[in-house]
Amino acid sequence: MLEETIVFIDGEYLSLVAKRLLGSGKPGYDLGKFAFNLAKEQKLWCRKVFYYTAPPYQSRKATKAENERKSRYDRFVNRLARKGVIVREGRCQRTGDGFRQKGVDTLLTMDLLEMPVSEEVKTVILVTGDTDFVPVLERIRSKHGVKVVLYYFADRVRDSKFSMSNHLLMACDRKVAVGRGHFEGCEFVV
Repeated sequence: MLEETIVFIDGEYLSLVAKRLLGSGKPGYDLGKFAFNLAKEQKLWCRKVFYYTAPPYQSRKATKAENERKSRYDRFVNRLARKGVIVREGRCQRTGDGFRQKGVDTLLTMDLLEMPVSEEVKTVILVTGDTDFVPVLERIRSKHGVKVVLYYFADRVRDSKFSMSNHLLMACDRKVAVGRGHFEGCEFVV
């Protein structure tokens, strides 16, 4: 019997990686299958998949474009839920230079901290490139003995959105660079 794992996916990060590797930022792939592929590669059984995101920004008087984006988002989230993916939502905030997700990293951190208490899982898989998670990863490794497998993408260009911090890499037990092959067999069948 395979050891069980839980897969935690930073949705915004994975969308950027998919856009870079597949040419599209829209998940045209089945996130559940993607997560199961990662677990299988590690010889683990995927018990749960958590996906962290934020709905698109909606102004007080939503425009037609905002309503269309929200409608597409709702269909996407409903499809994930039907596949058994647990979607955790922050919020989207307008800033001077665009939009930012808020609360998403906090939700992921809370779930990582609560997981060792509520689950009998000894290894987790995390898909992210965010060094903000280093303290929580160090905590669950030292206090709860949980092993962390990090799936990431790096382009080896300093200060790019895909530059990878050694600090994050050192906070994990195993590191795997995400490649096109991780998406194979995950296409949606219409």
